[in-house]
Amino acid sequence: MNIREILVTQKERGVPIVYEGFSIEKTIDTMLKCRHSRLVYVLNDNDELTGTISLGMLMRHCLSPKYEPKIHPRLLIGILTAETAKDIMLENPVFASEVEDVELVVTRMIDANVKEIAILNSERKVIADITMLDLLESLMRLSQDS
Repeated sequence: MNIREILVTQKERGVPIVYEGFSIEKTIDTMLKCRHSRLVYVLNDNDELTGTISLGMLMRHCLSPKYEPKIHPRLLIGILTAETAKDIMLENPVFASEVEDVELVVTRMIDANVKEIAILNSERKVIADITMLDLLESLMRLSQDS
């Protein structure tokens, strides 16, 4: 089974996408509109995936004065001065192609310790996102059909 087969069975849901120059406020707003996800996918001007921003990173940015003792001082300056999505994104995100095998994608996600990833089409554009729960549900359905 490949990722495309899972995407066909999913209910339509928005993909939390922002561009590198988007403000932190707009990034938060995007995450709030896509409640199924705990990541926001950051694209450059060519619509290429360049990074991700986790819910945890947004919380650290918004609440950094309250949690300063728990944040390494080197990271604190970047968090406090960040103005755009690019400033706080994690570069080199884990992603999958829509034609990849589900088991390969699950292995990649486990190895990278991530719970959700962007799905790219053949033009390397983000077309969907998929969570570990989506994959688990599909694998369980497949085993029941067998």
